[in-house]
Amino acid sequence: MAKTNPGQFVREVRQELAKVTWPTRKETLVTTAMVFVMVTFIATFFFLVDQLLSVGVEAILGLGA
Repeated sequence: MAKTNPGQFVREVRQELAKVTWPTRKETLVTTAMVFVMVTFIATFFFLVDQLLSVGVEAILGLGA
């Protein structure tokens, strides 16, 4: 493995960072909002499925009596 000096490393890192396409503020906010919406949707879905399964297990085993 070839060793590079710290100056060379910093130059290479800057070159790679120049290639990165950074998202705009609007894109970041929209993506963040979509993540929160999807997390809320999935959490609600799993809560409802859990409640349904709980009712079913209690009905089968008679634990709710």
